Amino acid sequence: MATDYDAPRKTEDDGASTASLEELQAQRSVTPSATAVDVDETDAAENFELPGADLSGEELLVRVVPAQDDEFTCASCFLVRHRSQVALEKNGMKYCSDCEG
Repeated sequence: MATDYDAPRKTEDDGASTASLEELQAQRSVTPSATAVDVDETDAAENFELPGADLSGEELLVRVVPAQDDEFTCASCFLVRHRSQVALEKNGMKYCSDCEG
């Protein structure tokens, strides 16, 4: 449906807003409002289990490699970066181009 945005707008005096406060409250009490169910999210999450999500018997093996000679650890984000990404060195601390950019 096409809308004419240049047409004059309807004002509040068109009769739609002439309902009294008592009438509005009566309509609200007659109209069934949506009832909110008080559910604790943590209780709902504890009872919900994804299929195949039991990883309690799994072990995670990660090989830790020390920082190489051409790498540094950013003093702001603590990520190991290549030395070409050094943007600032201040008080012996190196900052990467992402943190200083």
